[in-house]
Amino acid sequence: MPELTRLPSPLDIGGVRIRNRVFLAPMSGITDEPFRQRAHAHGAGLVVSEMVASGELAKGRAGCDLRIRHSGLPIHMVQLAGREAAHMAEGARIAAGEGADIIDINMGCPAKKVTGGYAGSALMRDLDHALSLIEAVVGAVAVPVTLKMRLGWDESALNAPILARRAEEAGVKMVTVHGRTRCQFYQGKADWRAIARVRQAVSIPVVANGDVSSREEAAAILKQSGADAVMIGRAHYGAPWIAGSVAAAAAGISAPGIPETPQALADYVVAHYEDMLSLYGIESGLRQARKHLGWYLDRHAAGVSAEQRKRVLTSFEPAEVIRGLRDALADIGMSNELRSAA
Repeated sequence: MPELTRLPSPLDIGGVRIRNRVFLAPMSGITDEPFRQRAHAHGAGLVVSEMVASGELAKGRAGCDLRIRHSGLPIHMVQLAGREAAHMAEGARIAAGEGADIIDINMGCPAKKVTGGYAGSALMRDLDHALSLIEAVVGAVAVPVTLKMRLGWDESALNAPILARRAEEAGVKMVTVHGRTRCQFYQGKADWRAIARVRQAVSIPVVANGDVSSREEAAAILKQSGADAVMIGRAHYGAPWIAGSVAAAAAGISAPGIPETPQALADYVVAHYEDMLSLYGIESGLRQARKHLGWYLDRHAAGVSAEQRKRVLTSFEPAEVIRGLRDALADIGMSNELRSAA
């Protein structure tokens, strides 16, 4: 697979050097600071903040500071969403002021609460308006600006190549394309070949996204799309090491830090849980962490009893949650995924 040899090589984004070409996708409510730190430690080339609403950030709404806070990583990339140019520009200035090295614009989110506000992938229905937001952000900051999009709103309007070309002309330094339309949400299979039309339309780096979870799929999406890099999202549920393991496998090495025993996995999950409690506080942290704990159990302890699972996911006592996690993970043994990763 000659495409795999490209993955370990660095990539330049507007003068910012990225160490390899396997990225962690921005995912709302998931890629917070503790998650990004873990993905980076495992070797992901680039990690992106969860989506931040530019209007809320510009107005100083509570919680936005946690989303844009610098996590101490070498490259801090913040993704902004919105529909008003003034808010997007101000949000970009605030993020850059907090140390963002790259600003990413979200024009790909398919969620109804986002598209209903004419943001996210809804912007692909009005490319002139989309361009006004891009121009506002590029004009507001000195750091590189990137763009994430879908193939289009629906099958009748596959306008990603047009948007990408106009974005490049406006100063965008990289585009990421999820190989589905907004109306597909996450149904069916991502169309990797359709991303090639974007690659042909621009000279800046193109990142391919959608349905990648292994080095074989990473090689296939690169071959079919001609893209310069790969972005992986949902495959990270319960496994923050996926991007790093794909990059490491392409380089013929082992990804660092992947837990290799049931005890190590239990320690890993508990540490992730405790970091979330530290970031959000006990009350909010308990709620924020539950989806992650559920994914860890689903992925690595599928045989856990219903009672053990309930104990972990419903308790309001951190000590009880930790005891339940250790019991559940110790009882199951090492998952097939961890065996192959190790």
